[in-house]
Amino acid sequence: MTTLDDPAPRPDTADPPRDSARQGRKRPRRRRDLALFWFALPGTVLLLLFHYVPLLGNVIAFQDYQPFIGIMHSRWSGVDNFTVLFNGDPAFLHALVNTLELTLIQVVFVFPAPILLALALNSLVSERVKKSIQSVLYLPHFLSWVVVVAIFQQMLGNAGLVNVFLHANDLGSWNIVGNPDLFKEVLTSQVIWKDTGWGTILFLAALSRVDNDLYEAAAVDGASRLRQTWHVTLPSLRGLIVLLLILRLGDALSVGFEQIVLQQTGLERNTTEVLDTYVYNNGLVYGEWGVSAAVGLVKGLVGVALVLGANKVAHIFGEEGVYQK
Repeated sequence: MTTLDDPAPRPDTADPPRDSARQGRKRPRRRRDLALFWFALPGTVLLLLFHYVPLLGNVIAFQDYQPFIGIMHSRWSGVDNFTVLFNGDPAFLHALVNTLELTLIQVVFVFPAPILLALALNSLVSERVKKSIQSVLYLPHFLSWVVVVAIFQQMLGNAGLVNVFLHANDLGSWNIVGNPDLFKEVLTSQVIWKDTGWGTILFLAALSRVDNDLYEAAAVDGASRLRQTWHVTLPSLRGLIVLLLILRLGDALSVGFEQIVLQQTGLERNTTEVLDTYVYNNGLVYGEWGVSAAVGLVKGLVGVALVLGANKVAHIFGEEGVYQK
């Protein structure tokens, strides 16, 4: 309680305004983060130039686009280019069915492979052995698809090492690479061989953060190694598995353009065509630019819808997903 005799507070001793104090705290933070900003700027510019600016080119999906006269002078065709999606074009339907089949196969067989391999590596006691095996398993990821396809052809092709050995011992031959009936199986095995080792990195990092006390408590309760994996390890990986599965669904209709193009020669187009190669063949090879853009645009929109839908389902089951509510 103040009285008339109490001196008024001096202006220079009064508490500084909250806004000025907040600004004072932000200035050192800006100076500290300035270097990080400059480091992120080139990547941000490249992302905008090569990922977001090209999205404007989707306008040709609504044009009778002719590359010689450009986007500005091409005739508008409305939704005529999208009729291939709804009129039952046989080539498009074959590409769609093949894409969906490969997507299902890769989700069932390719996606769990890094999880199983990470669990197997995590069970190794010797760190030296674990690191040596990891180094060997990472190597195929750094090979281009040209090299990977060449290796499979040299090993499993009609004139490959396996068939040479079989012929030399009068054991017949195996028609594996180049057999249209085994095309999807060969593609899946190539993806598993190339990327499974690299895919274990995130799962091994997540496993390294699991508290060992949980395993000790489970062992005290009499849980076997299998029970510990089911009740301790997998619940610890559940959030990461859900996140990667949602991201995989967003890219579900892209099943390996370069890998498939390299192996289409000599095989029936109905067996090997997927949406990515359909866009490539109709656009660059046959000049149907508008139709290719329409198919690519719909494919991208379906991917976005799958991510949003899967993320909503993850929220329903109590997971964070790609982004929180």
